[in-house]
Amino acid sequence: MRRFIRQLIAALIIGILAGSASAIFLVSLSAVSSLSAIYSWLLYVLPVAGMAIVWLYQRVGQSVATGNNLIFDAIHQPHTTSVPLRMLPLILSTTLLTHLFGGSAGREGTAVQMGGSIAGTLARWLCLDPRDTSVLLLMGISAGFGSVFGTPVAGAIFALEVLVRGQIRYGSLVMVLLAALVGDQTVQLLGVPHVHYQVASIPSLTPWLIGQLVIAGLIFAAVSLVFVMLLHMFDTFGKKYIAQPLIRVFTGGVIVVGVTLLFDTRAYNGLSLPLLADAFAGGVPTWAFAAKLVLTVLTLGFGFKGGEVTPLFVIGATLGASVGPLMGIEPTFMAALGFVAVFAAATNTPIACIMMGVEVFGGALIVPLTIVTVVAYVSSGPLGIYGAQRMGDRRQRRLHEVRTVRLYQVRRWLRRWRTQ
Repeated sequence: MRRFIRQLIAALIIGILAGSASAIFLVSLSAVSSLSAIYSWLLYVLPVAGMAIVWLYQRVGQSVATGNNLIFDAIHQPHTTSVPLRMLPLILSTTLLTHLFGGSAGREGTAVQMGGSIAGTLARWLCLDPRDTSVLLLMGISAGFGSVFGTPVAGAIFALEVLVRGQIRYGSLVMVLLAALVGDQTVQLLGVPHVHYQVASIPSLTPWLIGQLVIAGLIFAAVSLVFVMLLHMFDTFGKKYIAQPLIRVFTGGVIVVGVTLLFDTRAYNGLSLPLLADAFAGGVPTWAFAAKLVLTVLTLGFGFKGGEVTPLFVIGATLGASVGPLMGIEPTFMAALGFVAVFAAATNTPIACIMMGVEVFGGALIVPLTIVTVVAYVSSGPLGIYGAQRMGDRRQRRLHEVRTVRLYQVRRWLRRWRTQ
């Protein structure tokens, strides 16, 4: 009973504090996004802003540089890993810098890290044992995710599902859900709105439509896999060929500026919420998803800070709006499916994403959402955007190892071919 009461009080505190942090973040993010749109010259300062971000982490944030993965490791190994309070101001300020100067990033990573930082600090102040510390960190993830998107149920399930692919930790469900609900209600009480999108029409489910949804799920999975592989590739190659972090992030900033000028539009920088709104209005360029994907992997892969989830929403929605007419399906309906499915495939969290789709678009979409999300999740494989996410069973771990070996063999063969 003492443990239950302690966790109950902790869930209320974490929910209120994480929700308040998310509200401050959302208001600040809206302000810097407006400034970035008004003063277009700020884009040219992006490389210098990137150097400032890296310098901050080198000076005071080396222990929290891994971001979400540090929180996941602290839940897996609470005896040896902790989440310090400094993570909160660092990720908040550096994410705002990324958006102010035109980097393409999201907000989920920031909210999760702020919630995890609050939870980890509270656990240390209360001198909790490793088991309770893990539960509090789960509360921090759910409260941050649920409050920043206005989806508390999805936030709770995301926290329980994201740690291990194919497994959900139901033991902490009540407290994790409570923290997410309190966080979401805190944001609402503070008067910070969430953007909602409408689906124009929902077609009747037929065998023909089911077949089309399966094909769409495969397309969403392929694009998600490309995003994940490019994100890891830019991160790995950047560290390999540009060893100095300051020079690496400066180079990435210059490339982002160049690509933006090549596109001749700022629609793909920042959160790209107007582009997301256009997807649900039925009017986006066919290649919009590819442009957003490229700018996001360049921004995050070279060392800028921010989340991946909102860009994944934009990529999925714009891809769906482009694919829908080609398949004879209403574009806003397909945009809603892509919004959820690409995110599910990249994070390996299908149940949380289905619930997010229900919370955002309504329960009438649950059957097509489930079909597309499950197909995208299964066909995308075990790779994901979170390096600390573990494989759920021996078969999945073995599959991941085999794929890694095969990729290594291909690279070795290419090196031999070039030397001949």
